[in-house]
Amino acid sequence: MNDCTIHLRFADGTEGLVDLAGELYGELLEPLRDPALCRQFSVHPEFRTLCWPNGADLAPEFLYAKVQGPA
Repeated sequence: MNDCTIHLRFADGTEGLVDLAGELYGELLEPLRDPALCRQFSVHPEFRTLCWPNGADLAPEFLYAKVQGPA
């Protein structure tokens, strides 16, 4: 069982939980299935999105859409 759920808050006040479990495919993202590694995220100072020590990152637009939920 993966536990990579992160609470996000955007500058416009939009916030919520994002469960990344279904998104962790590919060479850089699959290691994030390990909850210990998933928790090691930070916010990239220039791009203002989540990134991890292994070089993985996710587009802020993608994360924003995930917080908003289905259209």
